[in-house]
Amino acid sequence: MKRTHHPFVMTALALTFAGTSEAQTTSGPQISKSSSETQPTTLPNVVVTGNPLGSNLFELVQPTSTLSGEGLLLNRSSTLGETLSNLPGVNSTYFGPNASRPVIRGFDGDRVRIMQNGVGTLDVSALSPDHAVTVDPLIVQRAEVVRGPATLLYGGNAIGGVVNLLDNRIPQSPISGVQGNVEGRFGGAANERGGAAIVEGGNGTLALHADAYGRETDDLKIPGFARSQRLRASGSTFGLPETGVEQVGVLGNTSSHSDGGAFGASLTSGNGSYGGLSIQQFNSHYGSPLELGSRIDMRSTRVDFAGEARNLGAAIDNVKVKFGHSDYEHTESAQGIPQTTFKNRGYDGRIDVIHANIGPLKGAIGLQVTNFDFSALGAEAFAPQTHTDAKGVYVYEELPLGKLKFSTGVRFDRTSVSSQGGGPIDPMTGNPRFDPAQTRSFTPRSAAFGALYSFSDALAFGVNLAHTERAPSYSELYANGPHNATGQFEVGSTALSNEASNSADATLKLRSGSHSASIGIFESRFTNFITLFGTGNQRCPDGAAPADSDGDGIPDCGGEVLLPEFQFQGVPAIFRGGEAQGKVRVMERPGTLDLLGQVSYVKAYNRDTGQPLPRIPPVKALLGLEYRLDKLAARFDVIHATSQDRVSANELPTDAYTLVNASLIYRLSAASTVWDAFVKVNNLFNSEAREHTSPLKDIAPLPGRGVMVGLRGGF
Repeated sequence: MKRTHHPFVMTALALTFAGTSEAQTTSGPQISKSSSETQPTTLPNVVVTGNPLGSNLFELVQPTSTLSGEGLLLNRSSTLGETLSNLPGVNSTYFGPNASRPVIRGFDGDRVRIMQNGVGTLDVSALSPDHAVTVDPLIVQRAEVVRGPATLLYGGNAIGGVVNLLDNRIPQSPISGVQGNVEGRFGGAANERGGAAIVEGGNGTLALHADAYGRETDDLKIPGFARSQRLRASGSTFGLPETGVEQVGVLGNTSSHSDGGAFGASLTSGNGSYGGLSIQQFNSHYGSPLELGSRIDMRSTRVDFAGEARNLGAAIDNVKVKFGHSDYEHTESAQGIPQTTFKNRGYDGRIDVIHANIGPLKGAIGLQVTNFDFSALGAEAFAPQTHTDAKGVYVYEELPLGKLKFSTGVRFDRTSVSSQGGGPIDPMTGNPRFDPAQTRSFTPRSAAFGALYSFSDALAFGVNLAHTERAPSYSELYANGPHNATGQFEVGSTALSNEASNSADATLKLRSGSHSASIGIFESRFTNFITLFGTGNQRCPDGAAPADSDGDGIPDCGGEVLLPEFQFQGVPAIFRGGEAQGKVRVMERPGTLDLLGQVSYVKAYNRDTGQPLPRIPPVKALLGLEYRLDKLAARFDVIHATSQDRVSANELPTDAYTLVNASLIYRLSAASTVWDAFVKVNNLFNSEAREHTSPLKDIAPLPGRGVMVGLRGGF
């Protein structure tokens, strides 16, 4: 397919501008700044996710992490899942280097809500792991991750957690003059060439934002074989090229090209009120390591409105409005011939009303609406055309009483999911593959109660209890077809009811000067956890039962690949685990040296059978050293994941791995600009590593050794 844009061109144009975005960060080297250095306007340091009233990290009841500044600069990857995968409790679905979503505490897919500036992305990344998220990490200024249920604010799709990506495409604060930033990066295991530029300007009332980015990669370099030793020893041909020759050193069909940009404008005031619009375009073209002749062409056009009015009167303090409309489409091709087109068109919006304090009581009420049409047309149309309409209202209140702060809230939703039915003829029944047109309606209800006790400014303890419910998604209800990305024939169930859980987590937080630490534990009990289970049957891609077409006594599909049949079912399940992280200052001069550490653990299983649930991450730990001296910052990390032997009936175990990463940043100042030059080495010893949470873990290892160099600057 012909491409008219190239990241080198975009980067060259971007280099006419320069800037750094300084924001709160919880990871990565921090370089001290002199008062004479340029410090452009930045996003507020208040965490906006998980609490409609806003709060800093230390005061949040729910466990929350942020990634920004130098931490985001060094962790940026080509996918969102890999960018966030080193945060506590976070892994990724890693479908090769071009598509991955975050896995939070073992939850993925429709249970993790991904948002852009507080509004859903409205892509189809939750439908299948080979579908990319329509936000490129190159333009993200800060990511906020809430671990555990956040359904009160964002609905049942946040039953496992929330990822909110902030990019300031609709400026919220006044801007006077012109400012901007630029970033270019080259190298890595995929020989990445990429860049992004942001320019903002204003007169103190009108604020404008424009950005553009581009990225191009080659096939990914890997250590050793693409297929795991266990898979090769099993005799399975899963992931084996048609030539029958094993891939070694390179993961085929993983090259990519992506580009996009946005323009936004808003009217701002000194009291924090604002209102504005933005329009953005996302384009991506990439391959899948599962099917070496398959490519995906993806595009998304999105229009957003956001506004906030403050100091409205005696009863209402302020009102926030956010609305996004998305037109999404991607086409999957085989050998250059289009096979299946996925479309998703709709909107997501919310209104939050912050009421005036009633004595010490403060809180908010909110309304959220989501409405979209999904269709999949072609060979891999494993779900019918559907329409989803969801509406929800919530009430959230906080009551501070000295050192103790209580929070509580309830939410009610009404969700209807309609199927148009029809589709290709199922050879097994002679009827259309999908059931006749029908509508299922659900009324999820959620409630939460939290308490935070601050023993002092340095020590706090928080507890959060939640009952959460999620309506089944359109694919869980109506799927009935071959899903090549997972190598399964998936069958939905219209008999499914709300997925419901009762959860509890407790967190102890400590901070003292340059030292900080937190430790938390959690447990979620589901009465109806919806997941795929093998039926023991096999189906042909067209839906037919296998038959002995060549007379050898072995059922087959006439040359087509046999697919195991999996059906969505609800089972009682339990998730439990914990996270701990800390930073200790071990040297003050010359320069400072900090010891960093974190560890995450999840165990999840079917409560009836004791059988482990699929793709649950193993214990994962990070130990790092961070050194800072004037304009120099260096970091050295060792990441270790234990083996995962507690596997479901259809999984292979995953071996332990250890990765060693190192990075260096040096800050330069010239005239009115500030430049950060960086180099980072990932997987220093070229170790083989496979992510157990990845559906392709046995055919797509994590990247081999890669050296990335880059430059970020600003004015």
